[in-house]
Amino acid sequence: MLTSEDKIEIEERFPHYPTKRAVCIEALKVVQKRHGWVNDEAIADIAALLEMSSDDLDAIATFYNMIFRKPVGQHVILVCDSVSCWIMGYKRLREHLTEKLGITLGETTPDGKFTLLPNVCLGACDHAPVLMVDNDTHGDVTTEKIDALLDGYAKKDGV
Repeated sequence: MLTSEDKIEIEERFPHYPTKRAVCIEALKVVQKRHGWVNDEAIADIAALLEMSSDDLDAIATFYNMIFRKPVGQHVILVCDSVSCWIMGYKRLREHLTEKLGITLGETTPDGKFTLLPNVCLGACDHAPVLMVDNDTHGDVTTEKIDALLDGYAKKDGV
């Protein structure tokens, strides 16, 4: 499953780490960046390249909630459900997102545009409630901001 480009990009990181195993998170990120998620075949190939077991690599991949082990939409929306965000309106935002997108947490819209996932903490408690779309963090989120964000991503995609 790993392409030659994947292998080259992973191997370029070897000199920056004390062992091949230490490159595991970076390797997972390389595959996810290129393919959208990390499937079982990729886990096996990366593990072989890094001289570790597939089970050990899978344990690492499933521990980190930013590594996707199943297909996701074109845009991944991470909704922070930390204590700060709960206090500042997480429930209202989650309900608005699920209604607007027509999906629940952990699902992808039928058109494949958005996947909605909970996240333990996005590290922006001073701007709670917070969500992240792809690599963009959005703080002080309101239902109006959600509508504008979703419209913005739809326009960016030419929809």
